[in-house]
Amino acid sequence: MPTTPPPTGKNHPKQKSADSAYKNTDSGPALPPDPGNPDPAARKASDTAGMAKDMPFNPTKPNEHGHENALSPLRGATSPSATREALASTPSEKNQTAKYGDAAQPGVNAAGGSLNRVRADSAERMLTTNQGVTISDNQNSLKAGLRGPALLKDFILREKLTHFDHERIPERVVHARGSGAHGYFECYEPLTQYTRASIFAEKGKITPVFVRFSTVAGERGSKDTARDVRGFAVKFYTDEGNWDLVGNNMPVFFIQDAMKFPDLVHAVKPEPHHAMPQAASAHDTYWDFVSLMPESTHMLMWQMSDRAIPRSFRMMQGFGVHTFRFVNEAGESVFVKFHWDPKLGTHSLTWDEAVKISGADPDFNRRDLWEAIDAGEYPEWELGVQIFTEEEAEKYSFDVLDSTKIVPEELVPVQPVGRMVLNRNPDNFFAETEQVAFCAAHVVPGVDFSNDPLLAGRIHSYIDTQITRLGGPNFHELPINAPLAQVHNNQRDGMHRQAIHRGRVSYEPNSLGGGCPFQAGTAGFVSFPEPVQQDEVRGKPEKFAEHYNQARLFYESQTEFEQQHIADAFRFELSKVTVAAVRERVVSMLRNASEELAGKVAEGLGMPMPDAMPKALENPPAPEVNQSPRLSLMARPGDGGIRTRKVAIMIAPGTDGATAWAIANTLQAQGAVVRFVGPRIGPLATSDGDQIDADASLENQPAVLFDGVVLPDGAEAITMLSADGRAREFLQDQYRHCKTILALGGAAQLLSRSGIDVEAGQDPGLIVAAGDATEATQQFIQALAKHRHFERETQPPNV
Repeated sequence: MPTTPPPTGKNHPKQKSADSAYKNTDSGPALPPDPGNPDPAARKASDTAGMAKDMPFNPTKPNEHGHENALSPLRGATSPSATREALASTPSEKNQTAKYGDAAQPGVNAAGGSLNRVRADSAERMLTTNQGVTISDNQNSLKAGLRGPALLKDFILREKLTHFDHERIPERVVHARGSGAHGYFECYEPLTQYTRASIFAEKGKITPVFVRFSTVAGERGSKDTARDVRGFAVKFYTDEGNWDLVGNNMPVFFIQDAMKFPDLVHAVKPEPHHAMPQAASAHDTYWDFVSLMPESTHMLMWQMSDRAIPRSFRMMQGFGVHTFRFVNEAGESVFVKFHWDPKLGTHSLTWDEAVKISGADPDFNRRDLWEAIDAGEYPEWELGVQIFTEEEAEKYSFDVLDSTKIVPEELVPVQPVGRMVLNRNPDNFFAETEQVAFCAAHVVPGVDFSNDPLLAGRIHSYIDTQITRLGGPNFHELPINAPLAQVHNNQRDGMHRQAIHRGRVSYEPNSLGGGCPFQAGTAGFVSFPEPVQQDEVRGKPEKFAEHYNQARLFYESQTEFEQQHIADAFRFELSKVTVAAVRERVVSMLRNASEELAGKVAEGLGMPMPDAMPKALENPPAPEVNQSPRLSLMARPGDGGIRTRKVAIMIAPGTDGATAWAIANTLQAQGAVVRFVGPRIGPLATSDGDQIDADASLENQPAVLFDGVVLPDGAEAITMLSADGRAREFLQDQYRHCKTILALGGAAQLLSRSGIDVEAGQDPGLIVAAGDATEATQQFIQALAKHRHFERETQPPNV
């Protein structure tokens, strides 16, 4: 499998900027990299710079005017130094799977399973219409004379405008804003005793995947950092067909029955009379609904926790949510729940930080995923399963068919069964990430459904919405959705049909087609024959009536600062509610889960504690587990490194350049992404007479986009930065958001000018060093690996 390229860990003689500066997608150095730099991102940046320099202006522009030129249009200009790397959508195109195939062939627009058949590359090719007719002039519409009217017979103009007018498709009703990537799943050991699913059939088996992460409530153009559930959908391109494990980053849901799903979504979406707020649950209709649905209490705890504002898609868990079945070759079944655990651990933003990031970079999580994969820092998750029998499930105090409940790991441990690595960015967002169609009904032999009533609705709803969104019933033929396993059936026609079927037969059974295609019998998917003998009724099992035990379990399993963040989130959200009775109702519901939490929320809203809400079940069963440490984000710190952490080295004219470079190279050697942040971008003179190219500025890269900051010494630089309110605000946000700060020599004055007490006792995330920077840099690396230093946090904030 592809491996991460080793960091260079040194600056090159002709280079004035950090190697990792060329891995960013939102700003970059003013100067091109050293051509001898072997880093792939630097090579691509160098090639791109050369290609752009070849075309300082459009040489054909003067020939767009006049009668003679209209009769003899010039061929378009091309760059003689264009390289394959510079023209690629992403450097990760070299990573291949059976689904993705090879990179596009030079100059070929090749429009089976493999995506090679639809890749397009226009290098050294002339413009054509969609019918393949070459276009002589792409600058002017056809007119009767140079100043005459445009002519209706200009089919080139009409085709171009018509296609443009129809470029957009309806967005998803939920999960509209998403980011995707390709990769693979590797099985650890055979699971044949539980399931006949081929992806679990043998050790080391590789299955291609496409994964889409998303927010739920916001529209396609909304922000990444909204407080929201995150979708975690995985499409396995197995050799027995596609399996879609369509889950979330939270293991439970708001409702128990799909009948209530439209009501939930209508309540959380912008209110219909004024279409506000966007991508936010902090409004009246949402809290009115959930406070009348006490089964939502458990999910509300997760949503108000830091889980709802992840630092990165790469640092969040995923869950299948529902209870599914595994079925083995003998037809025997067990229940199973799916868990994805990130290699980097579970880490989140703070709320103040999330709000500020939404303004500084609404694409924060999308950019993070893209840049990590392009840099060769491939995100990885371990797939774990909880396996239990129906007989075991019947003994639990909760119902495993209730999607508002988890199975605590203390009852059923999570068994690791494989790993997933994402190593390939899409070539085209629309064709892949936007058009990918997931469906809970897409399972393979060996995986089956339980009787979860919410799952039953999803099995129908996903297919139904794709038919509308993707223009008809043939969305499965879109390249990103097409299975690697061949498709053979008698479904025909419909909008956008791609397959051209040979022969006269489109029915089964038949003799005129030799009986083909024929049903597979037991070699195909066989539903688990669960015996059913019940009355047809509308209702819920009695165990579904217990709504608070696991909400209490979640809250009691959090660390002290996580509990405070939950209370803060409830207070903030409910402060946005304009109807006081709705606030009171929510607090009355919370009293059944935690008196402590309800008291904090009531105090924060300046309201007396209401009576506890009457329970649907007067005598609830005692829970098996009262505390589960694995439910805390702190239970998964990750691999302990600093790879892909973004570090700002704040510089200004007069910065100690030698120290700045020494720290930058040490951090880059550890895999961190270093950016030199100055009062402006471009080369800045250092105290030793050299220059450092600031690839970011205090204006375009505020503090919330970084995981830590380094302040090198340099009297002139410190004086300038101390007088700059943006620099002080940068440090205040880094401190307030509990991030790691390193100040060297006189830079301690800049901290003091920013209101940060450098003498305030032990703070492992605040490193102030007067002497040699080597030891201080190692302390900084160790502190940065912890992500946050919440012992610094106060209510209200000191800074």
